[in-house]
Amino acid sequence: MPRPSWKGHIRLSLVSVPVEGYTVAAGGDSHIALNQLHRGCGARIRYKKVCEVHGEVTQADIVKGYEYANDQYAVIDPEEINQLRTDADRAINIDRFVKPEQLDPIYFSGANYYLMPSGRAGEKPYALLQKAMAAEDVIGIAQAVISNREQLVALRPLGNLLTASVLNYASEMRRGEEFEKDLHDGEVVAAEVKLARTLILATRAKEPELESYHDLYNERLRELIDAKVAGQEVSRPPSRALPPTINIMEALRASLQKRARGAPKTVAKKTPKRPPVKKRKTG
Repeated sequence: MPRPSWKGHIRLSLVSVPVEGYTVAAGGDSHIALNQLHRGCGARIRYKKVCEVHGEVTQADIVKGYEYANDQYAVIDPEEINQLRTDADRAINIDRFVKPEQLDPIYFSGANYYLMPSGRAGEKPYALLQKAMAAEDVIGIAQAVISNREQLVALRPLGNLLTASVLNYASEMRRGEEFEKDLHDGEVVAAEVKLARTLILATRAKEPELESYHDLYNERLRELIDAKVAGQEVSRPPSRALPPTINIMEALRASLQKRARGAPKTVAKKTPKRPPVKKRKTG
């Protein structure tokens, strides 16, 4: 099992459940990082920590501070920050429960954690809270200090587990009304809506099957890197032509006809075949 990225308690009134949080995103080799190089010689570009007055400095000479006025800083020591933390900061404090449909997915920030009971003493209260929440089909709204910041959290049962998803604060989000006011009313007739609904129903699936989707760009980038390392010439994969812009009704009818003929879905499940990579001639 990986190392936990967060340790604390789930607190509901006087009930306290010791838990450990594990990030849902596995990370690892899924993201390919490219380094900056000097075009002339290929050497790695490095960044130095430089003081505007004294030049290059070491990490030991660096502190953090807040700019409260132009070029005026209040220096904050790490120990002073640690003293601000209390035992309550290491807890997910559930404030209320709501139904899942009451929480708009737009609030989810993308950071998710699997919560596991910490030690044998936490197993029973963990199971009790998980089963009770699942039976009531509710989500807990809570706050917890994660990554040095007090976060808004949604606590959810998932299978036999409890999960925590970090939410955006309402005050940090742009309101949809800001964009709706710039929409121009498009004249849509009933026949167009009916045809669009027919296409949606034809494309509807029983399950999302998210495991069938892959980052095709990342896979092509890995192939490009492997070819470069092997000293091979790289062939550019054929690009798919964008469909021409036509009348919306014609587009809907064409889409339905395509599905009726049993054409494959537009989302590829596997990496498309590429032209063979030509070996670089030597000598």
